Amino acid sequence: MELDEAYRECQRITWTQARNFAYGIRLLPPAKRRGLAVIYAFARRIDDIGDGTLPAEQKIADLERAGQAVLDLSDPDPNDPVLLALADTGRNFPVPMAAFGELIDGCVADVRGTSYRTFEDLHYYCRCVAGSVGRLSLGIFGTSGDPEEASRPADSLGVALQLTNILRDIREDYANGRVYLPAEDLAKFDVDLAEPSPSQFARLVEFEVERARDWYATGWRLLPMLDWRSRACTAAMAGIYRRLLDRIAAQPAAVLRGRVSLSPQEKATVAVKALAGRTT
Repeated sequence: MELDEAYRECQRITWTQARNFAYGIRLLPPAKRRGLAVIYAFARRIDDIGDGTLPAEQKIADLERAGQAVLDLSDPDPNDPVLLALADTGRNFPVPMAAFGELIDGCVADVRGTSYRTFEDLHYYCRCVAGSVGRLSLGIFGTSGDPEEASRPADSLGVALQLTNILRDIREDYANGRVYLPAEDLAKFDVDLAEPSPSQFARLVEFEVERARDWYATGWRLLPMLDWRSRACTAAMAGIYRRLLDRIAAQPAAVLRGRVSLSPQEKATVAVKALAGRTT
């Protein structure tokens, strides 16, 4: 397979499956756009394994193989477009490929049905499945300062996005036997997700929304460390999720009826504002 063809396949995966991130990724210059599409495509592969229908043992074995593949990109399968493009991306950008291992750890936790007693437990999971993607993306963006310093707000922004995902998907996750909200928070607000009281559930959501907003505030500190196109990309991706969080805050009960989302026009508006240097 030709390298250009491999990159095109990664971009196809991104444009068709990254319903929110694609709006930001398209704001990058061509080389970074292709690189971040590759990061997304491999992260998507990992997620799809974890969310698939295979037996748990098979999922874990497949996740372990994916982890081994990313550690041995010196000789990628020439018939695998994602690995082929990922190896080339690694040659062109200082992407911390080991962070994919953290994403895999988070997916393994999902497969095993891990629950979370405290926020500290959940925080570790969020760092694995979303903070890792923030750090991988930073490898594509680059930074004007110390990469280690920039990785901290990048990680925080990932945590903020994952907390938003958790609130958005409460109903779907519960139906699939997954509960991400900390047990101590459910107990604090006396919420039973099987039959939640509307008023108590609203108080729980308000509490979690404020926690997520704090993580967004920390994550926004990343923006001045990026060049303007990378900054616009990040602001668009995070801005879409931040607006989604605001919608959930305004109507907490909506997440119990189905998935809350923004329209394509709303997402495009956020992206245009981000390109103009606005984050709200």
